Amino acid sequence: MSVKLVYLAKIMTGKFIVLEGIDGSGTTTQANLLKEYLLVQGKDVIITTEPTDGEIGKLLRKALKNDIFSLENEQRYDQQMALLFAADRHYHVFNQNDGILKNLNNGNHVISTRYYFSSIAYNANNPDEFSWIGNLNANFPKPDILIYIDVPVDISLERICKRKSLEIYEHREKLIAVSYNYHSLLRDYNGLLINIDGKEPIETVHSNIIKYIKRII
Repeated sequence: MSVKLVYLAKIMTGKFIVLEGIDGSGTTTQANLLKEYLLVQGKDVIITTEPTDGEIGKLLRKALKNDIFSLENEQRYDQQMALLFAADRHYHVFNQNDGILKNLNNGNHVISTRYYFSSIAYNANNPDEFSWIGNLNANFPKPDILIYIDVPVDISLERICKRKSLEIYEHREKLIAVSYNYHSLLRDYNGLLINIDGKEPIETVHSNIIKYIKRII
């Protein structure tokens, strides 16, 4: 499976960094640690995530808690989610107040946990949907740096089971499919990809990320 994406021309001065991984991989923790590191280095940096705090993002958060939408047809549910995520991502990238492009053009480095890679990994159930979701996201800017934190599904489940509540995608069958989609997508990815072993302790994962980041920023 391969997806051909067309990207917008860039005039940004900041770097756009995306962290991806299945649930429980530690993307949020590592994004915050990376932000702290860059701030100590005197960099201007913001951290953001998807779903956003915008109105569509709030709707998505409810959907992930199974508060809306019927799960009777999983494929249609995933299609709804892919469309909503694309709409939320449009706001995330282009809004004029604190959008990704606005911050990059102001010279800020932007760290995002999750981006269009998540939409493909979580919402594609077959090769046709893999391509459809890729095309749906084709005009969003490519990150300067993609960091994929790779953990086995068993470790993911061990970590997320400690949470107070689980989201609809946080179960073994789904995460196995998501992990497969991620690896299929990243195998053909032609951008700057940093693949990190997420089984290591938090500080080790952070140190391994920094080894690469220091060469780039």
